[in-house]
Formats: sequence, C-alpha cells, structure tokens
Amino acid sequence: MQFKSPLPIRDGVAASYLWLPEGHWNNMLEFLLMQFPDVLEATWRQRMEKHELLDMHGNALQANSVAKRGMCIFYYRELEAETLIPFEERILHQDQHLLVVDKPHFLPVTPGGRFLHETLLVRLKKKLGLEHLTPIHRLDRETAGVILFSCEPSSRGNYQSLFQQRTIQKTYHALAPHLPELHFPLIHRSHMLESEQFFVMQEGLGVANSETAIDIIDRRGELSLYQLQPSTGKKHQLRVHLASLGAPIVNDSFYPVALPCKADDFSMPLKLLAKAIAFTDPISAKLRYFESQQSL
Repeated sequence: MQFKSPLPIRDGVAASYLWLPEGHWNNMLEFLLMQFPDVLEATWRQRMEKHELLDMHGNALQANSVAKRGMCIFYYRELEAETLIPFEERILHQDQHLLVVDKPHFLPVTPGGRFLHETLLVRLKKKLGLEHLTPIHRLDRETAGVILFSCEPSSRGNYQSLFQQRTIQKTYHALAPHLPELHFPLIHRSHMLESEQFFVMQEGLGVANSETAIDIIDRRGELSLYQLQPSTGKKHQLRVHLASLGAPIVNDSFYPVALPCKADDFSMPLKLLAKAIAFTDPISAKLRYFESQQSL
C-alpha cells in the first residue's frame, strides 16, 4: 500500500485497513456485520460517530454509506480483554536508522489474533514515539532474543536486503536432548514445506531449501545446549531441524507433535534464544554485533 493511513496512530497502534471483496451489500454497516460477526452493531455505530471508520481519502463512513468492491476502509482494531504479558523487553541499541531489542519469551512481535497492545511493536511505539518503526525480520512469539527494527523508511530496504542476500549471521541457542550418536559440528539440510496441519512445517522430498549449522556448547545431563546458525530463514526452521534429528527443543508445543494450545500459561517457555546477530552495516559500513543478555 503506497498511500498513508487517514487515521493517526493511537496509543501506539496503527489503524487497520481492509479492501472490500467481491459481493453485494445494502450499506456499509451490513458489510461490517457480515465481515466481522464478533463485533457488535453498537460498537460499529460508536466508531462511526467518533469518525473512526474512514475511506482511503479520509472521508468518514456512516452506517448507510455505500459499500462496494475495491473500496479500502480504515478502522482501529480493538480487543475487549487482552492478557497482560508479564515480561519486559530491553533495548540494546538505537540510532537514526536502527533499533535493536532483546525480546522476552511469549511476547508477539506484531499485533494479530488475541494480541494488540501486548506486542513488542506496539509497546515500543508507545515508549519511543517512533511512528515508522517496523520489524526487519521475524521472531516467533515463543522465541526470545535479538530482533532488529527499522526506524527510518528511507533506509529500511538497505537493512532488509541483508536478510534477502543472506549476508547477516544469526546465532541461536537451544536446549534439547543430547544426541550421542551424532558427531558435531554438523550441517543439517532439508526440504521444508507446510504440512496439512495449520501453522506447522515439515520436512519432505525435494531439493534442500533450508540449512542450519549445529554445534554443542555445553552438556547438561541428558540435555545439551546447542548453537544453531541458520543460513536460510524458513518458518520454524530450527525447531523442525532439531526435532527431525531426534532432539526436539525443550517445551516445544509444535514439534515433533503439535499439542493443545497452552493459552496464557507462562510457566514453560520454549528453550530457544536468538542469542546474537552480526552484519556489516549498509549505512556506516561498520561491523555490527548485538548479543542478547538472556541465557537458557
């Protein structure tokens, strides 16, 4: 989307937007009630009264406004009850272009599902007042550690290209069962693809599209502390690779078998940490190295 939202950021949250699909509705309210069945009619009417439902040109929409395919509407997403996540992030570095943060376990990076204000992006926008803050790469909600944010749209592409060109080195730590039959260090390569089960990845036949260098840092009884350095960035890559070797990460609720959702149970964090990240800064040409202050 190349145009600017007509609604300002509110309490750290940017407005959501939606392109109306093919269909026929008598008016905007009818579309909204069909599109968002969990939102009450009274809620939409209140938002309209406060001019919090706008089209892409900034025009306020009312209940009887026309609703047709191709329109883009803007609104604030709201949650009636959101679970507080009792863990705090730590800022490791901040300059004009880059923000580096040490993310705790359980905190999502961006809004989605049942998380809005209790996300790293919204927390940081509230604290720092950075309107254009955007994560440069992914980090699962269950994973803790170092994550990079872009502060400046004009230089964002320079940093994103580091990941696209694989010129950035990421180091993770994971606690998982010891594998006495294997010799480390080793390189694990596989063809990863989505499984039929929602949100879960799997390995299958085909040309390898994922690669992880694996070594052992420390032996801890029946467990080992592994160092993982992925050269590709497939979803859940590290979790899948260790599980396929016979060493699923401690407290992994997805691999090797997806377990029922733990909801708001914070007692068993996934023992996976994005420990460090290193790269040559595309703006200053200096070597950058950032390390998490957390440990497993």
